[in-house]
Amino acid sequence: MQHEQLLIVDFGSQVTKLIARRVREAGVYSEIHPFNKVDAAFLKSFNPKAIILSGGPSSVTEANSPRADKMVFELGVPVLGICYGQQTMCEQLGGAVESSDEREFGRADLNVLEKSRLFEGLSDIERVWMSHGDRVSKIPQGFEIIAKSDNAPFAAIEDESRNFYGVQFHPEVVHTVNGAKILRNFTHNIAGFRGDWTMAAFKDEAITAIKAQVGDGKVICGLSGGVDSSVAAVLIHEAIGDQLTCVYVDTGMMRKGESDQVVSLFEKHYKINLIHVDAEDQFLSLLEGVSDPEEKRKIIGGTFIDIFEREAKKVGGAKFLAQGTLYPDVIESVSFDGGPSVTIKSHHNVGGLPERMDMELVEPLRELFKDEVRALGQELGLHKDFVERHPFPGPGLAIRCPGVITKDRLDILREADAVYLDQIRKHGLYNDIWQAFAVLLPVQTVGVMGDGRTYEYVLALRAVTSTDGMTADYYPYSHEFLSETATRIINECRGVNRVVYDVTSKPPGTIEWE
Repeated sequence: MQHEQLLIVDFGSQVTKLIARRVREAGVYSEIHPFNKVDAAFLKSFNPKAIILSGGPSSVTEANSPRADKMVFELGVPVLGICYGQQTMCEQLGGAVESSDEREFGRADLNVLEKSRLFEGLSDIERVWMSHGDRVSKIPQGFEIIAKSDNAPFAAIEDESRNFYGVQFHPEVVHTVNGAKILRNFTHNIAGFRGDWTMAAFKDEAITAIKAQVGDGKVICGLSGGVDSSVAAVLIHEAIGDQLTCVYVDTGMMRKGESDQVVSLFEKHYKINLIHVDAEDQFLSLLEGVSDPEEKRKIIGGTFIDIFEREAKKVGGAKFLAQGTLYPDVIESVSFDGGPSVTIKSHHNVGGLPERMDMELVEPLRELFKDEVRALGQELGLHKDFVERHPFPGPGLAIRCPGVITKDRLDILREADAVYLDQIRKHGLYNDIWQAFAVLLPVQTVGVMGDGRTYEYVLALRAVTSTDGMTADYYPYSHEFLSETATRIINECRGVNRVVYDVTSKPPGTIEWE
């Protein structure tokens, strides 16, 4: 790509991805790379116009804690350190950091002390989000204090001559009220970015890149029925036309009517070569008796690949497999320090293909976040209603059926989920919600219907609000809506006699149950 680039050096913060999102929202292309991969050679190759150092869980006061390569401060480009990033910048440039008993976690008032390009357009007191135990105790020579909070005397600092800035708070999270403006001030006012990152530009560049990668080769694209793989397929088709064959594997775990919609859209509307594989029996057979969510994902992902391998042989000569992998998938599947990391959940479309397939991956969405994919879909002419559908996991309803999976349980869930989504649309709530779905619990309870006793399943409803899926809060339905929806589900979906609503935020929960 020919865009100006901003580099985010990752020290392991749970919200590093939010930095990239906020920066891209301002029209600046950014990439996240682990601190231990960012050396002089990498910096020369990447050629960043500016650098942001992320937060992280480590303490600068500890031996062998992460540091930025010294070349970061010698390139002559603007640098912004956030939380741990500020602390390591100060320590590396001659300042000092100390552990403090006066920690700050949560909302805090930032008192802006001096005029600064970083705070242009902001008030003297700003509501920000803090999350730190350590704090800067001495700033390096050349820096001055531009803001403080009750427990962070160096809450924001700058060395204007070198364009070095540091903040103890997190401008990337939504709880920092004007955080996006602060980051835009850094990228545009300080670093001088033009803001040339648009979906129209990305589409043209991606088409060129796909043509260059594929040449005259054949590509198989795996359609899951979701937005990501669908946008990837339409983009690739625009680049190489009939060299693309899409394979839609009907796992038997799609939402009600979804398979028919997918086949109609690609085969009839876009005239894309489509192979429709009905593999419901195969998937259900392999998942029989399996209750562990990670094992479910691995079985589904592995079987998906097996079917692609089989279909690739039928197509003949396919050298490439396309996937709808997104940037958050890539980041979540890689430890920031290259060592062992906690796996929250594995992503079935990340990590490459079995070597036996001898196929090269085409992942045109690998650099995009979810909302960017939606914007790209509309740029490609996909209907707004289609691209704005709520996220749907690759393993489908399998991970919305905790416990063992059976066709009967899936059918019950399918019907209940359809009623639930119909209710949301009927009440005009669909676009206010990031993601909504039903979960069929492996629990049956006693109920009474008419004069008879029932012993049927519990259905949990989930709906969250979010800007990017990385943090989320439950949607505050009215009691009237929940009562009406529960009544409809119990009346219309045989097999459910109790409905509950999940009010857990992320964190500590995840959006999906498995």
